[in-house]
Amino acid sequence: MTIIARSPSPLAALRSVPARAAAVLAGLAATTTVAFLLAAAPASALVTVVGSTTAGVQPRNGTFWLDGGLGAKYENASGNPVLHGTVTYAVYWDPTDNYHGDWQNVIDTYFQSAGAASGSRSTVFAVAAQYTDKSNKPASYQSTFRGAITDTEPYPANECEDPSPFEEADRIGPGHTSVCLTNAQIVKGLESFIGTHALPKGMNTIYDVLTPPGVTVCLDEGGVKGHCSDYAAGKAESKEHSFCSYHGDVNPGGLSTGDGNTIVYAMIPWTAGGAGDNHLKLEDQKQTPGWECQDGGFDPSSKPVAEQPEKVKVRGPKEQKEFEEKNTEEQALQESTESIQGPHQQEPNQVPCPSSDGGCDVGLADLIINQIANEQQNIVTNPLLNAWQDAAHLENTDECRNFFAPVLGGSSPAQPGSLAGTLFNQSLNGHDYYLNDAFNLAAGRLPYPGVPCLLGVNLDPKFTAPNTVNSGDVVSFNGMESDISLDAAVRFSGTGVPEANYATYVWNFGDGSPTVSGLAPGAPPCETPWLEPCAAGVFHAYAYGGVYTVTLTATDVAGNTATVGEPITVVGPAPPSSGSGSGAGSGTTGAGQSAGQTSAGGASPGSTTPLVPLPVAAQTVISRSLKTVTHSGLVVRYSVNEQVAGRFEVLLDRSIAKRLGISGTPAVGLPAGSPAQVVIARAILVTTAGGRNTVKILFSKRTAARLSRLRKVTLTLRLTVRNAASHNPATTTVVSTVTLGR
Repeated sequence: MTIIARSPSPLAALRSVPARAAAVLAGLAATTTVAFLLAAAPASALVTVVGSTTAGVQPRNGTFWLDGGLGAKYENASGNPVLHGTVTYAVYWDPTDNYHGDWQNVIDTYFQSAGAASGSRSTVFAVAAQYTDKSNKPASYQSTFRGAITDTEPYPANECEDPSPFEEADRIGPGHTSVCLTNAQIVKGLESFIGTHALPKGMNTIYDVLTPPGVTVCLDEGGVKGHCSDYAAGKAESKEHSFCSYHGDVNPGGLSTGDGNTIVYAMIPWTAGGAGDNHLKLEDQKQTPGWECQDGGFDPSSKPVAEQPEKVKVRGPKEQKEFEEKNTEEQALQESTESIQGPHQQEPNQVPCPSSDGGCDVGLADLIINQIANEQQNIVTNPLLNAWQDAAHLENTDECRNFFAPVLGGSSPAQPGSLAGTLFNQSLNGHDYYLNDAFNLAAGRLPYPGVPCLLGVNLDPKFTAPNTVNSGDVVSFNGMESDISLDAAVRFSGTGVPEANYATYVWNFGDGSPTVSGLAPGAPPCETPWLEPCAAGVFHAYAYGGVYTVTLTATDVAGNTATVGEPITVVGPAPPSSGSGSGAGSGTTGAGQSAGQTSAGGASPGSTTPLVPLPVAAQTVISRSLKTVTHSGLVVRYSVNEQVAGRFEVLLDRSIAKRLGISGTPAVGLPAGSPAQVVIARAILVTTAGGRNTVKILFSKRTAARLSRLRKVTLTLRLTVRNAASHNPATTTVVSTVTLGR
C-alpha cells in the first residue's frame, strides 16, 4: 500500500495521519489495494458561508481522498436530522434549450435507476445508513424519483459576473452576453416553480436544479475573485474558489429540524466541460475541463491501484515553436492526442461517436451524474447543514474525494472523439455509473474491516463448524471470521447524548437450547470475544447425538440482517423419548451461563407431556447463476435425520418484489428485525427415512422473467420440516441466503 503526500496548499497545513490510521489502513481488504492522497482541503471544500449564503459545496480544487484524521471529529453531536427516505424531482432550468436531450435521457435514467436500487446493500448509498439522528433511525437512501421537467422561465438579469464567459458564437440566448445566476436567483426561481406547479415541500423532498453549458452560478457577485461554477484560466484564486455543485435549504421556520415548509435542494450547474461537444467552439470545449469535477485527473488503471495523477503534457520551447508552425488542422490533431494522453474523465455512458447530432459528448452527462450522487449522499446525511460533518466541516463525500475504487469494468484510457475513458464502479438497475466513494465512519472505530471509503456494504456472517464431536464435548464457534462493513457507529441516548453503537450477533445451536446474543467482533466493551456483552465467539456442549444446524445472525449498525447456517455432527445417545428432567439440548452459552433445558415439542420442564426430539435438517443452495435459475430452477441439496414432511420456500425482499412487479404471499415468522419479504416459490418435501438428496425449486414464468432483469439478487431459502411423531410432532426451520449473479 502506498501513501502519497503532496505539498500543502497555502490555504491550510497538511493534515497528518494519526496513529490509529495505521491500524485502519492495515485492515483494508486484501482484494482492494488503496492509496490515500493527503492534501489540504481548499477553503470551499466544506459547509461554508459566502456572504449571506450557507451551502455544502463540492470544490473543483479538491485534491484529497481522505481527510488526514480519518474523519477526525466527524460527528452529529446535536443529533440533528438525517433523511429517512426521500422523493426527488429534477428541474432543468433551460429556457434556451441548450441542455441536450441525450444528456437529459442519461441523467433521468440515473435518477430512475438509483431509486429502483433503493435498499440494496451493493450501492454506494447504502453506506449512509450508519448515520443517525436523535430518532435513532438510520439515514436511508429509500429514494423515489418523481420525474424531471424543464423550466422554461426566462433567466433573470445577471446579478453576478461570469469569470470566464463563452466566446461570442457560443453565448446563450438572444440578448445575453453571458448568463450568471446567483444562489438567491436560483432559490427564487425554484420557489416560484414549486408554487406554480403545487409541488411538495418538507424534509422528505429533494429538488435537483440543473443548468446547461454557458450558464454560470455564483454564491456571490462572481468575477475573478468570486465563488462560481466557472473560473478564469490562469487565475489561481479564481480556480481555488470555484465549485462543482452545492446543496442548501430554504428554512423559513428557522427550526434546526426543519418543517413542512422547508425546501431542500441541490444546485447542479454544468461543470462537465465540453470535450467532444461540436456545438461549442474549440476554445470553449477546452476551458474548465470536466475531470476536475470528477476524479481529479487520477489514473485508476495502475496495478495495484495507486491512483497516480495523470500527467498534463507540457510543451518545451522547441515543441511549442513546432506546434505554432503547424496549420489549424494539425494543431487540433496534436491537441487531441495530448488530451488523450493527459488527465481525462470517465464516461461509462458514452455511445459510439459521432452520435446522432454529430458529436461525441453524450457521456459528459456521467460527470453531472457524479455531482448529483455526491449531493444526494451529502443531503441525506446533512440536509440542513447542521448534521454529519467533521471538524473542518467536510461532508460525507468530501472525506473520500477523488476515490472511485474498486472499479467493476470499462476501460481507463481516453478514447478518440470523446477524450474520455469508460470505467464504471456502480451498476444500478442494469445501468453503469462512475460515482465517488462514500465515507465509512466505522473505519476509524474498529480495525476490521476498517475500509474508510466504500461503494457498498458487506454483511457476511461466517464461522467454521468443528469436525464430528462426541456429546458432552465443549465446542466453539468463531464469528470473528465475519465481514461486517458497518460494524460501529453512533446512536443517541434518551437524553440525546451520542454514544457508541456496534453490530450484534445471535447464535442458535439447533438443539433447542437458548440462543446466545451479544456484540459482534471488535467492540471495545468486550474483554474477550466470548464473555458478556460480546458474542463474537461462543462455546457449547451437546447432550445428545445428531446432526445440528448452527446459525449465526448478524445485524449491523444500519439494521441490515443476514444469517448463515453450518451443520455439526454429534456422536452420542439419542434424545430421550419422554420427560425425564433432561431437555433436548444442554451446554454452556457464550456468556458462561447454563443453557436452559427445553422441550422440542413445547413441554416445560417437569411436564408429563412426552418430549419429542427436534428433527434435524440442513440445506445448501448449489445454484449460483441467476440466468440458469430463472430458466431451470433453483437446485438445493438437503439432508434430514428421519422421516419428515415439510416445504421449501424462496423469499424475496418485498421492496425488490414490488419494484419488479412480482406478487407473493407475505412471509411470516421471520426473525425480529428482518426486512419484509414475500414467498415467490415453493416446493414440497416428503421423506420416508433420513438421508440426503437434491430438489429443484421452479419459478413461475412471470416471476422468472422479472428476476431475469436483474444482474444480481439475494434470495432467502427457508426449509420447514415436521417429523412423524404420532403425538405432539416437532418442527424445525432452517434459513439461509444465497446471492445469484449473471
